[in-house]
Amino acid sequence: MPLHIVTHPDYDAGFPATHRFPMGKYTALMQALEERALLATSYVHRPAPAPANWLALAHDRTYVDQVIACAVPKPIEREIGFPIVERTSRRALLACGGTILAARLALEHGIACNTAGGSHHARRMQGAGFCTLNDVAVASRLLLSEGLAGNILIVDLDVHQGDGTAEILTHEPRAFTFSMHGARNYPVRKVASDLDVALPDGTGDDAYLGELAQTLATLPDRDWDIVFYNAGVDPHAVDQLGRLSLSSDGLRRRDEMVVRHFKERAIPLCGVIGGGYSQDIAELAARHAILFDVAARFA
Repeated sequence: MPLHIVTHPDYDAGFPATHRFPMGKYTALMQALEERALLATSYVHRPAPAPANWLALAHDRTYVDQVIACAVPKPIEREIGFPIVERTSRRALLACGGTILAARLALEHGIACNTAGGSHHARRMQGAGFCTLNDVAVASRLLLSEGLAGNILIVDLDVHQGDGTAEILTHEPRAFTFSMHGARNYPVRKVASDLDVALPDGTGDDAYLGELAQTLATLPDRDWDIVFYNAGVDPHAVDQLGRLSLSSDGLRRRDEMVVRHFKERAIPLCGVIGGGYSQDIAELAARHAILFDVAARFA
């Protein structure tokens, strides 16, 4: 069956190429998917911005209103890493709406992916680390509130620990957070997930994949209604913020391992792209495209 892909042109907020956050990767990812014929063979969906009442399920309402009004205090903007103006506010609202839509599609069709999302450093009271709003936490809270899911698993393989997701969901027994990340990487002050696997600098394909296989096999045996998979590509060896040493083939084997694991168990999977940092935008987009290539084969 065709893969369901959620995307929007305004995921790219138009940062200059010199900005530390490679915003152009969202446009480049769509080009990469088109070149691989993944768009032509998939169902492509466009999300609407997530409304404030949905966002407030995971974030403090005052902060939500500040994001929507483009009135985020300057100290918080500095922690996020860019100003919250109309373009970046809209992008954050759309990315949350995109992950929510992808989650609904995954519940219906078994698998779906958002071409943005994975903003896992945003906490309840504020954003941080290039993350304005925590799309996976918002989507999780919404599915639980609507009764569409009763047990949710978050598998976060971005190279940075998923501190915001862990914080927002820490007292939610129906959601289980698993983060595998670089031990010495951002954030300095981590928030304990339900399960954290911290890896030393320089971890390569074999060690990484062996650790992941062992951890997947020992995850709690619950009747998971959906898994959110943060497929950040920043564990790649040449990533500017990564400090691990995976190859592109290692990333592909990682994604295949995760998607196959949950496909074999008939657990719906919602994929988000997470982090990836490089001045070579085309190559970065190619690494993000791996998730969609793998997901399409399992759709």
